[in-house]
Amino acid sequence: MKPVLRDLTVLGNSPPCKPSRVETDDLPQEKCGVVGIALPRGEEAAALNYYALFALQHRGQEGAGMTTSDGTTLRQVKEMGLVNQIFDWGAFSKLRGHLSIGHTRYSTDGSKEAAQPFNCESEIGPVALAHNGNLVNTRQLRAEVLADGGSLDTDIDSEVMLAIFANRLVDGPLAAAREVMERCRGAFSVTVLTQKLVIGFRDPYGIRPLHFGTLPDGGFMIASETCAFVPIEGEPVRELNPGEMVIIENGEATFHQVVPPVREALCLFELIYFARPDSEMYGGAIYSARERMGRALAQGDKVQADIVIPVPDSGVPAALGYSRASGIEYAEGMMKSRYIHRTFIEPDDKKRKRGVKMKLSPLPENLDGLRVVLVDDSIVRGHTTRQIVGLLKANGAKEVHVRITAPRITFPCFYGIDFDTREQLIAAQMTDAEICTDVGADSLRYLTLEAAMAAVGQPESRLCTACFSGRYPIPLPPEQHALAFS
Repeated sequence: MKPVLRDLTVLGNSPPCKPSRVETDDLPQEKCGVVGIALPRGEEAAALNYYALFALQHRGQEGAGMTTSDGTTLRQVKEMGLVNQIFDWGAFSKLRGHLSIGHTRYSTDGSKEAAQPFNCESEIGPVALAHNGNLVNTRQLRAEVLADGGSLDTDIDSEVMLAIFANRLVDGPLAAAREVMERCRGAFSVTVLTQKLVIGFRDPYGIRPLHFGTLPDGGFMIASETCAFVPIEGEPVRELNPGEMVIIENGEATFHQVVPPVREALCLFELIYFARPDSEMYGGAIYSARERMGRALAQGDKVQADIVIPVPDSGVPAALGYSRASGIEYAEGMMKSRYIHRTFIEPDDKKRKRGVKMKLSPLPENLDGLRVVLVDDSIVRGHTTRQIVGLLKANGAKEVHVRITAPRITFPCFYGIDFDTREQLIAAQMTDAEICTDVGADSLRYLTLEAAMAAVGQPESRLCTACFSGRYPIPLPPEQHALAFS
């Protein structure tokens, strides 16, 4: 029996719904967070999953979902919106069971059909999958699944991955994961739920993070970042290796190196921007790495300034590092509304621009007549930087000198970040001097790629630096290669 997509409150007991078809020529891009929870039978996993997803809200604010199992029946709630908007007591009353996977989504597709986990019926019962990353051969795989008699309701790569996994699941989860790893090319950190299993696995390059750990009273947990363990008293044990899988069943966790790792290639942008500063990756604290990036930015910088301010909150550790290394006083020049989410990962420019105005409020008394060093994590399209520089000058800053802890982003990402053409990237279109003029700054300086890698304590052989260097660890199909290098 070929897998059939289900999008149901209760899986395995009802006919499939028929969501509207998503028609697009673009490959789906996403940057998400995934969670897996396995508790002793009789416990309820949904509440713990909720708190973990809440801790991963920074990884995706467009939609969220959760699927649970009580050992027999899979149940699901997923919607577009924030975690605390979707999961209320009514939702928890539906999500019964001691096993659960969850997902927070950032996507270019704003439809409910894009929300995860995806679910289907396999030969051995219902199965659900949540995915962080992006495949580069989705079109080819989708055509193969349909030609083989499979059923797909969207163009989302995660659904294609689920179909491949579910079709092989009759041979066991190890065989199913191997089928995915051998056929799917791209970035994928995945959690899977069956009636009795919680599973996690990572692509052979390890581009997106995935951590395993324990919970009190004999439970286990899988999550994109270690910060998700804290609110539910979890203890991170280790990162899954590239090409590795963990299967949690009956209170035991077993690890399997499904395919040999090709090479380690954790996304450097995770360490610079996406990950929460209180998470750890590669055994190091993100906060400390970003503080070192700020120190490195200050080395050799001859700018004359009165204060160093961050773009809150992601620029805070680097601004502190810059201040400590330069001796220029650290101050706050803007306040951030805690009720507005991140603007870079909004799905369109209009929302990004509106989000900046809603998110940041200047402090004129801290800016009036002063020369300011503004520290931020990245410049992607330039819209946000342009607005912030203008905001500071309109509120009294005499000069604004922009310092960026990311290297110049000059190549598109096809592994899960929403810039898939060079035309979207200001650094691919302009020189530093032109960017400086365009955003209204008095000077502009980026951290070099070498300094960024030194700050995170990892060589390029353990990182993906494609958006900075054009060196893609996973070979691109011809159409994407043309987008990257034309």
